[in-house]
Amino acid sequence: MTFRQFAYRNVTRNKRKYAAYFVVSAFSVMIFFVCALFIYHPDISKSLVYSTAAHTMMAAEAIIYVFCSLFVLVSVGSFLQSRKMEFGILLMHGMTKRQLNTMVFLENMMIGTSAILTGTLLGLILGKLFLMIGSTFLGIPLLTFHLPWQALVLTICSFALLFILISLSTFFFIGNESLMRLFQGERKAEEEPKVSLVLSILSALLLLTGYYMAATAQAASVEKVMFPVVVITVAGTYLFYTQLSIYTVKLLKTIRRLYWNHTNIITLSGLSYRWKENARMFFMVTIVSAVSFTSVGVFASIHTLSRELKLDYPAAVGYVAKGKQSQDPFDQHVDEIKEELTTLGLPYETLSIPIKYAEVESQSGPDRTLRLPLIAYSDYKLALLRAGFTTDERPLSGDEGLVMIGSQRDRSLQAGRVKPIYTLKQGLSIQETGYTQHVPIAEYLLPELDGRDGGDFSGVVISDELYKAIDPVQTDLYTGFYMDDFPRTVGIAADLAHKGKRSYESNSPYAIVVSGTLFEIQRTLYNTMLFASLLVGTVFFIAAGSFLYFRLYTDLDHDRHQYSTLSKMGLTDQELNRIVTIQLSLLFFVPVGVAILHSVFAFIALQRLFYLSIAVETGAVLLGYLAVQGLYFFFIRSRYLRNLKKNLI
Repeated sequence: MTFRQFAYRNVTRNKRKYAAYFVVSAFSVMIFFVCALFIYHPDISKSLVYSTAAHTMMAAEAIIYVFCSLFVLVSVGSFLQSRKMEFGILLMHGMTKRQLNTMVFLENMMIGTSAILTGTLLGLILGKLFLMIGSTFLGIPLLTFHLPWQALVLTICSFALLFILISLSTFFFIGNESLMRLFQGERKAEEEPKVSLVLSILSALLLLTGYYMAATAQAASVEKVMFPVVVITVAGTYLFYTQLSIYTVKLLKTIRRLYWNHTNIITLSGLSYRWKENARMFFMVTIVSAVSFTSVGVFASIHTLSRELKLDYPAAVGYVAKGKQSQDPFDQHVDEIKEELTTLGLPYETLSIPIKYAEVESQSGPDRTLRLPLIAYSDYKLALLRAGFTTDERPLSGDEGLVMIGSQRDRSLQAGRVKPIYTLKQGLSIQETGYTQHVPIAEYLLPELDGRDGGDFSGVVISDELYKAIDPVQTDLYTGFYMDDFPRTVGIAADLAHKGKRSYESNSPYAIVVSGTLFEIQRTLYNTMLFASLLVGTVFFIAAGSFLYFRLYTDLDHDRHQYSTLSKMGLTDQELNRIVTIQLSLLFFVPVGVAILHSVFAFIALQRLFYLSIAVETGAVLLGYLAVQGLYFFFIRSRYLRNLKKNLI
């Protein structure tokens, strides 16, 4: 038997432990490869609109690659820890440290090479199906199967480099431990782990603080509190598994009526040690699952976001000529837009609205606006009528003003925004009394009102009498082209609007928004994000399951010996099933339960950013994951019990 054959047989003899590691690696390679097929597909890469989808899939590939690197590193470290006794025996029989390192390197490269070949082959087989599903998600014509050489080279080279580097890192995991330490193996004497009451209380405080900050965050402060909430919650979760949960088990053991009831003494007696031993694994599963739940839940709300987009673009094409007087003739750009719409056979109606800019001398509140965009109330009502909106807003009088929302996102910012009183340089004043019920002029066509707290508030609607009294420093002319089916305007005025828009803040003498192009780009982006998050979430979910699988089968021999002894002492088969079911339930559902709790508070914070509710979509995602975890639990439970009872005397 050659040295390579010896390394190969080591892998096959430990195939039960390596199975989950191999499956996740191969699955990651497959997802990475089919994403590359999508990115380098000629129908995607050459399209201006669909290039956004390609960039999103690139980000998904990067996430999968980074996560796979961490997963492989952690898995290899755990495998080597579980084989310390085997390494001690080999060294005792004359194997040198150099040979041991070479053997481990060959074993990891065998698994890595097999994962690359298997994942790539599965990607080739399922590539057509993947492209069909991707086309459905994006709402584009079905993509034909195309095998670009870039996808193949990128996948093989990336993962070959990954497995080579991880295999080389195994030298540091083995180290220079003594034979005595290697023979002790991974498991030490099962003594009661020490926990700190202070750290246990700190864990509870950190989690409660993170949940409170997430639940009370306002729309304007969500981005500011996001990072500290994540850090606080991650730290609290780690202390929860290493301190608070173990301390809770110790308290339960002091309740004699519970501890001495039936088989609870067996279930709880070793739970503290096992919980301490698996704390890091629980922590990783919880964080990975929480990230997966949250990302998929948010992007599953794509249809909600799409409904918001339809309300954000009242005109199919909106054009603003800066510094134009309302009586000036339409310029060449407007004529070009009309000609394109006519050529395409798209019926439309136009509306022109003058926009006055008044210089602000002072204003109340924390924000400062130098020039205030203003439109008359009658023009505002005409814009809503052209867009097909209905409103019950009363006419304005005196110095009253309604702030124009630029998108539905602005509704979530209204509660935390101070309504100021503007004093104009010509002596007039305008008092904000509320917000418009609809978007009269799409965002990007007007400068932001203040922007300190984010949002796209675009100006103020005032009464016709006050509007006539305003002496403007500049007057712009807004021209809107209205039609029932605005998504059909995709690609209109491409030479004027890069990717559907040219914002007011640009140096151009005009601003333009092509609603159909913007809607198509954002719809494609959102659908691609959902598709990518489902792929990444599936990789995360399978990886989390593999951690649990590996932990179970690492302890299988020890558990079999323990339950064999208990069986001799009179433990029945029914009692054994009950003990194992309770222990596996804790192993499977506590990390997922904590991850769901984290995700719920994350959704509460993220809901502030959306005008429409995303509760139904996120609830469906969480229930779906819980159902899949339940099926996985029953599958693993039946296999684990069958293996546990083998040779049980």
